[in-house]
Amino acid sequence: MEDQLTADFYDYEALLPDEERKLLLRVRDFMRTEVKPLVNEYWAKGEFPHELVGKFRELGLAGLPYEGYGEHLPATSHLLSGMMAMEMTRTDPSVATFFGVHNGLAMYSIYSGGDQEQRDRWLPSMAAMDKIGAFAMTEPLGGSDVAGGMRTTAKRDGDTWILNGAKKWIGNATFADLVIVWARDVDDNHVKGFVVEKDSPGFVPVKIENKFAFRIVENAEITLTDVRVPEANRLQGINSFRDVAEILRATRGGVAWQALGVMIGAYELALDYAKEREQFGRPIARFQLVQDLLVKSLGNITASWGMLTQLARLQDAGIFKDEHSSLAKAFVTSRMREVVAWGREIFGGNGIVLDNDIMRFFTDAEAIYSFEGTREMNTLIVGKAITGQSAFV
Repeated sequence: MEDQLTADFYDYEALLPDEERKLLLRVRDFMRTEVKPLVNEYWAKGEFPHELVGKFRELGLAGLPYEGYGEHLPATSHLLSGMMAMEMTRTDPSVATFFGVHNGLAMYSIYSGGDQEQRDRWLPSMAAMDKIGAFAMTEPLGGSDVAGGMRTTAKRDGDTWILNGAKKWIGNATFADLVIVWARDVDDNHVKGFVVEKDSPGFVPVKIENKFAFRIVENAEITLTDVRVPEANRLQGINSFRDVAEILRATRGGVAWQALGVMIGAYELALDYAKEREQFGRPIARFQLVQDLLVKSLGNITASWGMLTQLARLQDAGIFKDEHSSLAKAFVTSRMREVVAWGREIFGGNGIVLDNDIMRFFTDAEAIYSFEGTREMNTLIVGKAITGQSAFV
């Protein structure tokens, strides 16, 4: 196993207790030995390596953030959860997103929005990765305005609900066993959450082709036509979009950790290449302008890691707010864009070849920059918090 990362200039990993660091190193070894050899092949094909599901099952780390689920361990810290997301993304953002959608968005929706019976019904099999989850909120005609503009509807009919509408960009949806679908109740106009099971009549996910980011993630466009969902599958703790926002607030910080992982992955590739690539009779790492790009990248990584470490502490203390995770997502993803561009610049023309890996991070960064709230929307959330004035349209 690798020891401290070259990008961990201030030794942030030392903040983890020994048992948690062992888990992080376990993830690091898994990503290096099981995932890294596969990613370029599947990225080129635009397909998900389904053989990895069984390997993730053997890894046994799904469900760790949720006390009582996942390897029968006590709930772990948000700092470990964040560093695990970082570690996975450091190897491949797409595979990390597969796990994040399942372990974060889908499982957390049930853990925080379901009642005890629902948690006990679904989370053990999801923690074992016998059932894979997805999270369906974004719609073909709606993104940032989803809070007030959700078009997917839910109509109560006795002990069932009838769902109609469409969702888009839904990761894992083509093969997920359980999809968390968000819909607006036509009677009270409030958003509610429903666990839709695979192969439900009227539920049709279609893989989105020709993507140039997150090519390994199987994003789908979903149509829902008179999909019947039992009341027992409605998340009992979700009664309005305010409840949904609690879920997004928690998971948005995880996306910022992914952005940190992208930065670290790109920086490590660029640093290794600069040491090996020779021009004018010496390694380009000896050139002042190359060192400038590397140091600026390391500065972005170190500053972002510090911000996210404090965010994790606020989460563990239960006092973090929307604006805290929004500032992290907006800031860290912006710094990520800089680092992947500088990394590709160091590679020169060789940077556009998939075999050198850097272009995977360059393109995947664009997806991370946009989802879980754009930079603009997260900026306005923070702006409202610091000024007391809402600039939302």
